Amino acid sequence: MRIGFISDIHGNFTALQAVLKDIKKQNVDQLVSLGDTVSLGPQPQEVLNALREWNAITIMGNHDQAILEPEKAPDFEITEHLIPDLYWGCEQLTPEDFQYIRSFKNTHAFHFEHDISLLAYHGSPLSTTHLVLATTPVETLHPYFDGQSATIFIGGHSHIQMERRIGNKLFLNSGSVGNAFEYAFSPGNPPKLLPWAEYALVEQTEDTLHVDLRRVYFDIPSLLAQVRKSDMPGADWWFRQYQDKL
Repeated sequence: MRIGFISDIHGNFTALQAVLKDIKKQNVDQLVSLGDTVSLGPQPQEVLNALREWNAITIMGNHDQAILEPEKAPDFEITEHLIPDLYWGCEQLTPEDFQYIRSFKNTHAFHFEHDISLLAYHGSPLSTTHLVLATTPVETLHPYFDGQSATIFIGGHSHIQMERRIGNKLFLNSGSVGNAFEYAFSPGNPPKLLPWAEYALVEQTEDTLHVDLRRVYFDIPSLLAQVRKSDMPGADWWFRQYQDKL
């Protein structure tokens, strides 16, 4: 089985198109979206339509939770200055779109040969807001994954690709399609975006497990044209992020 994992699209359909074009060449058996699909970017509905067309397995992210309950945005750790864009995103969606987002799963499991099992989630199996990084202390991770029997764990949320082994467990992060971060977010350290989209492939073939963390460049001027056409409250943020990458 060959599985493509995407995450943190954040309404950036231009980046998603580039990633899906590359994934189509990889002959994947299943596409999995690890959450944070539509908020913040200029084309939320196009993103959802693409996931439907691919029959993607969809995982709930903290921004997806906030789209469903924007009045509770702080509970889902949505930064205050992003809340106007959250409400703008809500206004772009149809009742059918909201119903689709409500169908997103908390986790999803896959089983391969050689007793290999994979668990997909957003932040951790317990919470959409848990942050798992290459530098996260092992003692911090234990409560997040206590009692889980999977041998491979894959999530999103950090916007940073990762491959990390702890004992016989493999921890992966597919990175972000729509907002690939240069450094991990922390209070007082606003994110700086990289000029590419990220995703992951996981495949079991006979006696070999393959993990491929991929980077795809996308049309930044086309993205900014979509931002310009929109009336998004946070449009200037996108231009500031990419002004030195045009």
